Amino acid sequence: MNEFELIASLSAGLPSNAEVIAGAGDDCAVLESGQAGRALLLKTDAVVEGIHFSPSAEPEKIGHKALGRCLSDVAAMAGRPLAAVVTLALPRNFDAEFVKRIYAGMNALARRHGVAIVGGETTSNPERLLISVALLGEVARDKCPLRSGAKDGDALFVTGELGGSLEGRHLEFEPRLEEGRWLSEHFAIHAMIDLSDGLAGDLRRMMESSRVGAELLARAIPVSRAARRRARAGAPAKTPLAAALTDGEDYELLFAVAAREAVPLADAWRRQFPNVRLSCIGKITAAPGLRLLDENGAHSFEGHGYVHFA
Repeated sequence: MNEFELIASLSAGLPSNAEVIAGAGDDCAVLESGQAGRALLLKTDAVVEGIHFSPSAEPEKIGHKALGRCLSDVAAMAGRPLAAVVTLALPRNFDAEFVKRIYAGMNALARRHGVAIVGGETTSNPERLLISVALLGEVARDKCPLRSGAKDGDALFVTGELGGSLEGRHLEFEPRLEEGRWLSEHFAIHAMIDLSDGLAGDLRRMMESSRVGAELLARAIPVSRAARRRARAGAPAKTPLAAALTDGEDYELLFAVAAREAVPLADAWRRQFPNVRLSCIGKITAAPGLRLLDENGAHSFEGHGYVHFA
């Protein structure tokens, strides 16, 4: 049983209550806030030594990533982050100065985005370092895009560039919080998700939630320079395009919007975010499955991004 099969199995029996607007299955849970027109966002995520970062990684960057992953999920819900609690699980022989530097990286990112770190938990973990962050945010209730709203004919857009994140970007990314809020405030975004497990894998989750298919145009996918460099160096053993589709940990936003809004959105984006690339990479289809259009024509694409336990 892989990560997503396990999640599906466990999610089927989760209890709920009247405060839940959207539970398991999106980037964040959406809850009643008690304020008219506002909703709360709740997210938790973890980084584990040897899985999400190497033992040689700079501690400030580990802290940045630990909080940044949650912030990226709030960005995908067009939300504003408010406060976080941190669980820190440390091996017995931990270096106190190293831990302080992890918090320095986390605190710096929190201050940039107005996030309070209000407590947490410390515990021992015999083998490796683990950091888990739970984050509370807020969003306008009628401006919160779920994964389940994509419609046949929608244009698919992605921010930034994709692939090759292991060259360092997976530890240094900036969550697209401002971009996510701006998109939702100015356009009717039908569905949005952050790209943590790779374009192909995360798009499939949007497709499954929305019960649609998708068609991607190979030449429109924004392949990063890092992915091209790694391919030229022979590592990993995949093409730059395959890296952009499956590497993961890009922490960009993928979203679906009505085709009639595609050109106005792209024009407005260039004025608002001249230094952040935005690419229209394909469309949502009624027919199920993911198809890739390249120099060989249209064909089914079966690749996935990163999957735990696979």
